[in-house]
Amino acid sequence: MALPIWADTQFRARNMTRSDVPLGKGQCDIRLKVDGEAEVTVRGDLIYARTISGRDVRDDGSECNEPLPNRPFEGFNFEVRDSRGEIRLMAEPSRRSDFQAVVRIRDGAGGEGRYHFRLSWVSVPEGAFPGRPRRDDFDERRGGGLAWNNTIHFSGRGNGTSTLTGFGGERLFDSSVDIDRGGKILISFRTNSGRPLSFSGSVMESDREMIRADVASEDRARLRGTAYLSRDARGDIYRISLEATNGQDRLRLDWDRR
Repeated sequence: MALPIWADTQFRARNMTRSDVPLGKGQCDIRLKVDGEAEVTVRGDLIYARTISGRDVRDDGSECNEPLPNRPFEGFNFEVRDSRGEIRLMAEPSRRSDFQAVVRIRDGAGGEGRYHFRLSWVSVPEGAFPGRPRRDDFDERRGGGLAWNNTIHFSGRGNGTSTLTGFGGERLFDSSVDIDRGGKILISFRTNSGRPLSFSGSVMESDREMIRADVASEDRARLRGTAYLSRDARGDIYRISLEATNGQDRLRLDWDRR
């Protein structure tokens, strides 16, 4: 999908000056005045509006804390904050939509109506996860861990096993877990084979007792599944379990802290 050159109105969202947006979250608040029907496209921090009926759309204070990413990202959410008529998300940002969000607004009440919708997403620096982290994302003095924006780091001794269909099992010993402010997670185990077993991905849900994450192995097998990390009263991780598959092979993993 190319840029919407058919737009009757286009403008750039201003830089958000509020400080209440959580760290690790990208957010655009699109505020418009609409008379009739319009299709609104957000690409980066640019807003394009095509008037279908009525007067041209007017900006009413749209702002972003950062541009909508032009690459794959996670955690996208669309929320209607204020409307007088119908407002609907027509297309989410993706490769197919050229990372544009498309919203249709219909206002039949006569005159201009105020509309406010919010786009939000997990904010992750370009070049970081998914996939293998870059070398400069790590604090070598500590021996690993996302240093510049780390929010959770755990390392501990323990025992466990991982079993892969057709290949048998291996023993697991020390484990380390790093979670950054964008919700990216890296889980690694020391094994009896001498080769570390590592998984990376995104946190899906977290509370005082459990962290649930969608992860994939960092090897050629690219096994994907859900990891469950149990936490004690202090918030430390004492158990990790995971079942993952690539559609052919299946891995089962259980690890407990000593």
